[in-house]
Amino acid sequence: MSSIEKAPQVALARSEGGAQVDVVVVFADTVNTTTMDLLGKFEKPAGGFVLIVGNKWNADYSEAADLRVRAVLWRSDFSHAKLINAICLVNSGGAYFPASLQGDLLDHVQRVQKEILAPRGLTSSGLTSREIDVLRLAAEGYGIAEISRELSYSERTIKNIFYGLMKQLNLKNRTHVVSYAIRAGVI
Repeated sequence: MSSIEKAPQVALARSEGGAQVDVVVVFADTVNTTTMDLLGKFEKPAGGFVLIVGNKWNADYSEAADLRVRAVLWRSDFSHAKLINAICLVNSGGAYFPASLQGDLLDHVQRVQKEILAPRGLTSSGLTSREIDVLRLAAEGYGIAEISRELSYSERTIKNIFYGLMKQLNLKNRTHVVSYAIRAGVI
């Protein structure tokens, strides 16, 4: 890699010879399906993409998230300091979005929850509310019999829920399932 510019914590460079890069900065006048197709052709950077956008966002938020878009800067509000901040945030696992996109993104998440997940009995974690209730009680130290009484399900149902989660998540036992749920932020 040949260095182009250096700033505190950031070295901008051209990727040569297929070297892995941490963050890719892309300029686009309008973000749309063509932009998403372009991003899909890149090898996904370890941290993600930073987009500098001219005037419009006309792309699907879920697709952008899948492609690892982690920051957006409007060209009209662009500054060197904001770019460096966005790159550092993305490289450390964070994100940087203008307030206007944050509201749209939250609206999108709400629509997905209401129109797609809830009618199927799912939550954003991919688990049902019943599974989450069982996991929450198990994390509080309840045994199978206590969980079944608390939720008015048979002990067999509670055991089946745990078995289904172990199989679905490829985990070893009930403790492993509860530990996974806590680490994943499900409970």
